[in-house]
Amino acid sequence: MSETKKLSKSLGILEVIGLSIALMAPSMAANINPQGPASIVGRAVPLAFLASFVGVLFVSYGFIRLTQRFNHSGSLYGLVGKTVGPRAGVVAGVSLLAAYIFFIGFCFNVTGRFVVATLQELGFWNGEIDPAAFGFGLVALAIGVFVAVQPVKKGTRALLYIEGGTVVLILVTAIVILVKIASGNAPAGQTVNFDGFSLTPGTETSAAALAVVFGFLSFAGFEAAITLGEEAHAPRKDIPKALLWSTLLVGTYYVFVTWIETLGFGTDAAGVEKFVASPSLLGDLGTEFIGSWIGTLITAGAAISGFACLLSAVVGAARVLFALGRDAGLTTFSKVSEKNGVPTTAVYWASGAALLAMLAWKGLYPNNSGSLDIFFATATIGTVLILVAYALTTFGAINFLFLKGKKHAPMREIVVPVIGLAILVYVIYRNVWPLPAHGAPARGYVYAVLVVLVSTTVFVLAAPKFARKMGERLNADEGLVEVDA
Repeated sequence: MSETKKLSKSLGILEVIGLSIALMAPSMAANINPQGPASIVGRAVPLAFLASFVGVLFVSYGFIRLTQRFNHSGSLYGLVGKTVGPRAGVVAGVSLLAAYIFFIGFCFNVTGRFVVATLQELGFWNGEIDPAAFGFGLVALAIGVFVAVQPVKKGTRALLYIEGGTVVLILVTAIVILVKIASGNAPAGQTVNFDGFSLTPGTETSAAALAVVFGFLSFAGFEAAITLGEEAHAPRKDIPKALLWSTLLVGTYYVFVTWIETLGFGTDAAGVEKFVASPSLLGDLGTEFIGSWIGTLITAGAAISGFACLLSAVVGAARVLFALGRDAGLTTFSKVSEKNGVPTTAVYWASGAALLAMLAWKGLYPNNSGSLDIFFATATIGTVLILVAYALTTFGAINFLFLKGKKHAPMREIVVPVIGLAILVYVIYRNVWPLPAHGAPARGYVYAVLVVLVSTTVFVLAAPKFARKMGERLNADEGLVEVDA
């Protein structure tokens, strides 16, 4: 039975951190994301991830400052609504909700592909990845929905264990690779060097900046912990810590692992070429340096990481949809299970919307509708949308902390979120411009983003009574009543 509109407070710091780390999916990302920067700046992948790590720290400043004072299950919807206004809050909230829905599709396809890849490596599957990947994705989504409607503490703690276990496996593999290289026992005579932290002579500055954009995208989802603001025991203490520690831990991990990956493949031109062509970076390195069994384990771990990402996206999307539905007076989305204290109907609607979006893409682009195509589409669309929400939140932090009435932070600190906002604007720009060729599936990425942003903006501008009602309910929310940090 679903009646009440109060979420159950049951989460500690570990569960809160678990959601952010799982949505970033570092073990999965380390296997596929570094190839983007490598195709642009060659060996300098660790440098690109180090620069993006620093950039994310600038962005996270405003999020940490605001969550010390406010907490809301609508996450950036609540923060932007409080610091900029209800119209901007709704745009940020819908952008974040749409991003999480597309991330469900992204993780759906990643999980399916890595499950099939694991079965292939074990010799249990001799066919093509598609359409089996879609079938396994459906199974993963069904299990994710089942877990998401259980008491939230179980699911979020499971996320931390799932992702943490795979990360530990990857770190152990990386350390073994480093030891073998340092001791002169590398299979192809690789040597320890720090070439990955310098650009190859002749690399243009614009190319280096674009590589940083790719690295930056690997941190999308660091804010997921904010959606648990109404379910954490001490949200104004634990959520800022979760944002900081998840970013620091994952950022350090990315820099170290990408360095080992470049060493393992080699930093010369031939090594970079193998790096870019690898279907599973750490899986291939594990097989080469240790044995095929470790490569298979890492591939299986990437599948598990994909499931953890899927589950965290479902949990996050449901909370944002719940908060938007509650303030808009839409009881369909704002129901909470009396038994488990979670927004079960929002879980079902968000998951269904993700499945519908994937089927729509298949219908619109039938010649580009494989799991890899949908993987790229949902990842790109979701990332651009979430970065728009980040930009609005960072602007709201600048407005609230330094410009609006009472100053809530030393004025000298304004440079930090201003740099963060500039980074976000640049990353968004490089993702949508120059426009892809007309008719290409990539043009669909831009169309999807515009549909979400333009339709939401037009609606809030054309419905002032609705915006006023949302604003009144935001201001009345106990989690958005200002407290001293």
